[in-house]
Amino acid sequence: MLPAYSRADLAFERGEGAWLWGTDGERYLDFASGVAVNALGHAHPHLVAAITAQAAKVIHVSNLYRIPEGERLADRLCAASFADTVFFANSGAEAMECVIKMVRKYQSASGRPERYRIITFEGSFHGRTLATLAAAKQAKHLDGFGPAMDGFDQVPLGDIKAVKQSIGPETAGILIEPLQGEGGVREAPPQFFRELRRLCDEHGLLLAFDEVQTGLGRLGHLFGYQRLGVTPDVMGLAKGLGGGFPIGACLATADASKGMTAGTHGSTFGGNPLAMAAGNAVLDVVLEPGFLDHVQKIAIIFKQRLAELKDRHPSVIAEVRGEGLLIGLRAAVPYGDLVNALRDEKLLSVGAGENVVRVLPPLIVSEDEIAEAVARVDRACTAIERTQKGAPNQGTGG
Repeated sequence: MLPAYSRADLAFERGEGAWLWGTDGERYLDFASGVAVNALGHAHPHLVAAITAQAAKVIHVSNLYRIPEGERLADRLCAASFADTVFFANSGAEAMECVIKMVRKYQSASGRPERYRIITFEGSFHGRTLATLAAAKQAKHLDGFGPAMDGFDQVPLGDIKAVKQSIGPETAGILIEPLQGEGGVREAPPQFFRELRRLCDEHGLLLAFDEVQTGLGRLGHLFGYQRLGVTPDVMGLAKGLGGGFPIGACLATADASKGMTAGTHGSTFGGNPLAMAAGNAVLDVVLEPGFLDHVQKIAIIFKQRLAELKDRHPSVIAEVRGEGLLIGLRAAVPYGDLVNALRDEKLLSVGAGENVVRVLPPLIVSEDEIAEAVARVDRACTAIERTQKGAPNQGTGG
């Protein structure tokens, strides 16, 4: 395999709910969730049944024909959001490519083809294609790939003055995450998003949200924009939408999507019946009465307990960040040390920018599993402190 990942020497053979069983025979509490993908945990019976049933009928046809399962999922997403239309892709990066193209095409279809530039924000992450890398402007991701694609103007997150100064005659829109995940679980205040909406309305720009990581209940609302009280014109989704099955989606208002006519965009596999069955199954569960209330309740408990651990272990945890079940622990040690210590306690997590460790439990996690995770974080911090003092790390297992 191409060595593009620094993989841990760990593999899994099965999972159930918030738990994974490794090929090493150990059981792990999965608070990485495939990087916020496994919204329903592992082997959720409704999701498994839906995928199995659809696979026995038809897996793939082509977008040359109608796909009823996709039409149903699009209708449901539109009914639950601001959107009037949906394009299905296979990943978050593909969803965001569609978002970028749509913002540009909207201006061209409106008689303003000179408007193609998009304002983005420091610390953002929108995918690994050349366009989405250029939008985020992170040097470590762009290095060695030649000149970055033109058309993106980056400003500091939360700096409304810088946004205003960046708006020019070639500006087409503004692209932002409701809460930055890869960038270190960073967020701007709601007032900043309200100002972005006002500026877009004032200057004829589109406001685009990247909800690849924040969508589908991760922040305690179905979509992150609902928590902010600010409605975008275009939005990218992926990750949790398929519950583990690859899927991406670009949602938009009818006006924002008016330039995306036949032949302007496409995807061979996007919207295939199997992916649509997975997406509909995830929505079945997430839209059940009380499901998002559970996420909000669990999130409050988890953050409170983690805040107690920060006070108990200030030499390891410097700050607890985030909303819903997208939580970041800014480490006072190299974040890799904390990720490794948590893994030693059989608790899986994932790193992020600004020396942050993300803890991303599945949305179906129980209070008992939260309590178990907190105990494992506590033990991991204690092990790091023991090492800091020069004593051997005994480890307690899990």
